[in-house]
Amino acid sequence: MANHKLSLEIPTVTTSCVMKIFDTSAYSAQVGIFEPRVRIQAPGYSNSVEIGFTPNSTPSITACDLKIQTTDCETTYQNIPDGIYKISYLVDPKGVVKVDYSHLRITCALNLYEKILCDVDVSDCDPPAKVKDKLRELHLIDMYLQAAKAKVETCHEDQEGMTLFNYAVKLLDKMNCKHC
Repeated sequence: MANHKLSLEIPTVTTSCVMKIFDTSAYSAQVGIFEPRVRIQAPGYSNSVEIGFTPNSTPSITACDLKIQTTDCETTYQNIPDGIYKISYLVDPKGVVKVDYSHLRITCALNLYEKILCDVDVSDCDPPAKVKDKLRELHLIDMYLQAAKAKVETCHEDQEGMTLFNYAVKLLDKMNCKHC
């Protein structure tokens, strides 16, 4: 029996006001597509928002699309928060043909990570021990962020992933503090 192989990619982006979604599905010509849509539940929200979706498209989702921002949607763009997003892609009215994802957004954390990297005094020679220690700590934080994404998106262990994510953010905040 022919069927669609639904697939979405939700990459990590560094634009804090946009979430990107790529449709990487394989659609069967023998099966219809009716009312394709994406449902997204943002972290901290109990309801999902439904967004019309065109197969093979790559929409840029904003805080207004997610109903996180409700005013000035045509003129300003609020940041989309980090955290776990529950995303479903459906291609039939009854929601039988669908795929579900958990996506850990780490954009704000990555932007802070890169800001800290910009402040590291690295040259094209062997850096002093203090700089090496800071680079090791930053590498460890990056691994915590990657492990958190894997726990949520691959292992489906949301709580463990958020624990790692929150710890990484705590370490970043500590590194970013100039007068603590």
